[in-house]
Formats: sequence, structure tokens, C-alpha cells
Amino acid sequence: MELIDIGANLGHESFDHDLQAVLTRARAAGVVQMVVTGASREGSPVAAALAREHHGFLYATAGVHPHHAVDYTAECDAEMRALHKQPEVLAVGECGLDYFRDLSPRPAQRRAFERQLALAADVGKPLFLHQRDAHVDFMGVMKEHEGRIGKAVVHCFTGTREELFECLDADFYIGITGWLCDERRGLHLREIVKNIPGNRLMIETDSPYLLPRSVKPMPSHRRNEPMYLRHIVEELAMDRGISAEQAALESTQTAREFFGLPRP
Repeated sequence: MELIDIGANLGHESFDHDLQAVLTRARAAGVVQMVVTGASREGSPVAAALAREHHGFLYATAGVHPHHAVDYTAECDAEMRALHKQPEVLAVGECGLDYFRDLSPRPAQRRAFERQLALAADVGKPLFLHQRDAHVDFMGVMKEHEGRIGKAVVHCFTGTREELFECLDADFYIGITGWLCDERRGLHLREIVKNIPGNRLMIETDSPYLLPRSVKPMPSHRRNEPMYLRHIVEELAMDRGISAEQAALESTQTAREFFGLPRP
């Protein structure tokens, strides 16, 4: 079973002391490639550097999460454009809107989002998108840029059935995380993931966040890492009524097509 983790925050400080062991465990668990998420002005160069250091195994995105939208200045835009000249950087983002925490003012979030959509159009790369409690505005911004941007994946999708169908109707790809394995918050996802076409569905751990609650025994540190991607595949397979092998094959093929990943 070959797996691709399309969203792992391996530049997070919790991985500083044992990243090589984390990568070794991931390989042993069948993870053949990973996309390291760049989500801030400081973090995106780190993601790109990790991808260069582990060429062929790690790749990266580069962007600014809505939490850090106030940092998206003209200088930041120039820095992102420079990062996107690097071959290991495959997508623009993580970018979008987050009205759940509102850590940046909403006008600043929208400006940063729009500038990154323009960046994606200019560099011709797909988008790695974030949306939480902002679906209507998010879809509105995306529609304004329709025809200028290419492929887009809504990372860590946790929305409603109606929101899912709106995303699919807009030709977006869907990223599913360990939220699916949460019997408290993920039950509605278990009902609707069967509606996602296999060629639009990808999987991600969002490490070190969202440790699947199906992991037994639960590690005391509660840190998620890519080796747990298999738990998401197994839950996804049950919910879609297919084998884990088929779920893995479909998500891996879709990730390779979306990001343009070579076979390792």
C-alpha cells in the first residue's frame, strides 16, 4: 500500500528533535511521498528547505495562512514569488479564509487570499486552500478568480454536505484528515465522503495536528505524524464501502496527478 500525505507541517517545532525518526516511521508505514505545508512567511522557506534536503520524498507548498494575513506585504509577496521558482515547491498556499479564530482582520485575510490567488495564476501552480467558518465568502472570492486559476484542493475539509457539493461543483479537490476518525466531530464526514469522486479525493495528516482518535494505544504526547496516515485510509475505505487498498490507490493516483509528483 503506497500512501501520499498531501499536508504535513513538518517544519513545526515539535519535530525539531526527531524529524529523521518521523520520516523513517512514515516510510515503514507505506508513506512514499509527502507535501510539507508552508503556511507563513517564516515557515514557507523552512518547508522548501526540507523538500530540498529530502529530494524525491518531500515536496512543499509556499504561502501564508489566514491567521498570518497581516504579514502578507509587498515584500512577503516577493519572497513567495522567489520561493515558487524552486522546483520542490509545488503549490501556492496554505491560503484562504478563517472566521473561526479570526486571528487576522477579515479584510486583511481577503487581501492576502486574493494576492495569493494572483500568485497562483502567475506561476501556474495549483492551490492548497484553507477555509473554516467562511464558506460563503471563500466561494465568492474563488468565483471572482474563476478562469484565471488552475487546480485547487480544499485542505482539511470539515464542512457540510451542501458545502462539499458546492466545492465539487466548482471542480475543487478535497483533502481529508484524521477529523474523519473522530467519533465526536467527524460523523457527518463519514456520511458524505462517499460522494467524493475518487479522482478528486486526497488524504493528509495535517501533522502535528489532528491525531486520529482511532490510533490505539493513543500516544501520551498526542502529536500526530505521517505514519498515522493509514488510519485515515482505513476509515475512509469503510465509509466509502471499498477496500483500504483501493482507497490508498485512488488517493495516491489523485495526489500524483494534482501535484505533478513523479514516482519515487
